[in-house]
Amino acid sequence: MKSPAIKARLLDSVSEIDAAAWDRCAANANPFMSHAFLSALEHSGSVGRGTGWQATPIVIEESDGVIVGALPAYFKGHSQGEYVFDHSWSDAWERAGGRYYPKLQIAAPFTPAPGPRILAGNAQTAQYLLQAVEAVVDQQQLSSAHATFVAPEQLSWFRDANWLIREGVQFHWTNDGYANFDDFLAALASRKRKAIKKERATAQAGLEFVHLSGGQISEAHWDAFWIFYQDTGARKWGHPYLTRAFFSEVGRTMADKVLLILAVREGHPIAGALNFVGAETLYGRYWGCTEDVPCLHFELCYYQAIEVAIARGLASVEAGAQGEHKLARGYSAVPTWSAHYIADIGFRRAVKDFLARERSAVDEQIEFLGQMSPFKRG
Repeated sequence: MKSPAIKARLLDSVSEIDAAAWDRCAANANPFMSHAFLSALEHSGSVGRGTGWQATPIVIEESDGVIVGALPAYFKGHSQGEYVFDHSWSDAWERAGGRYYPKLQIAAPFTPAPGPRILAGNAQTAQYLLQAVEAVVDQQQLSSAHATFVAPEQLSWFRDANWLIREGVQFHWTNDGYANFDDFLAALASRKRKAIKKERATAQAGLEFVHLSGGQISEAHWDAFWIFYQDTGARKWGHPYLTRAFFSEVGRTMADKVLLILAVREGHPIAGALNFVGAETLYGRYWGCTEDVPCLHFELCYYQAIEVAIARGLASVEAGAQGEHKLARGYSAVPTWSAHYIADIGFRRAVKDFLARERSAVDEQIEFLGQMSPFKRG
C-alpha cells in the first residue's frame, strides 16, 4: 500500500470481523451490507463450502489495528446468484484458451439490490481497497473482479481506478409524497387505476394479509415461508440458494430490518413475501406460494409493499431483478450499475467494446420503457 501506516488484510469470513467495526464502515446504510446479513449467509451454509461462494472479505487497517474500510468479496467458481450476467464473457475467454473461473465477486450474494460495495468513508480508503482487490486478482492469477449493483454515488471510485462500468436496468417504485394508496392510484391514468383495483380485489378475495416483524415472527412462520421459498427457488434456479437456517438467523439477528407479509386463508398461510427495511427503501426479496391465486404475486410483492412504504414514509420500493410487468403497477425503469476489473489487456479491450454497445442499447431500452409509464401525462 502507499502508506506504511495502512495495511490490507484478506480474511476467511465476515463473521471473524468485529460486528461493530464492520457496521461502522458500512454506516448502516443498507441491510444487505450489514455484518448480520452477511454473517447469516455464512453461518447458515448459504455461502461457503460446496456453494461456489467462498467468502474472502478485505479490510483496511490503520497501524493500531482499527478497521477503516472493508468490502465483501467472494471467490466464485460459477456465475450463479449474481443477476448481472457474464456467461458470454466466460464462454469467450475459455474459447480463447483462458480460465475464467475462479473470479472475485464483490457483492451481497443472491441480492440484486443496489447499494454501497466499498465500505469506506473517503476516496483514499476506497482506492486502497480497490488496489487490494486488484492485487488479489493478479497474485491469485484470477481472470477478473466484479462489483455488482454498485450505488451510483460510488461509481466515481471505480472509474478513478479504471474499472469498466456496466449499465443494467431494474424497476423501482418512487414515493411522490403520497398520503395513502388511493393517493398513489389517483396519479395513474384511469385505465391503469381500474386495472390495479381489479387485480387487488381478485387477489384479496377470501384472504387475510398479515404483516410480521421482529419478535412477531416465529419459527412456525419461517417454516411456512421456507416452503414458499423452496417452490419459487426450484422453478427459477433449479434449487434454492438459501438454506432454511438462513431465515432463522436473520430473524434472530436483524429482526427489526425484516418484514414478512403472509397471505392467510382460514388461518393457514398460503403465500408469503419477505422484505428487508432500509433507511429509505423497502427491499422486496423473496416470495412463494402453495396455492395458485390469480394476481396474488402482484398483491403481495408490489401493492402491499407500496402500502408499507407510504405508511412508513419510505422513499422507494425495490422489488428485485427484471420484470417489465412492474411498469403497469407503478414502478419505473431505472439504471443499475456494476464495475469490472479485467486483468488481461486484450480481454479487457474486448469487454470494453461490448459494454459500449450494450450501454447504448440499455439507454434506449430505459427511454422506451419510460414511454410505457402508467402515470397521467401532462
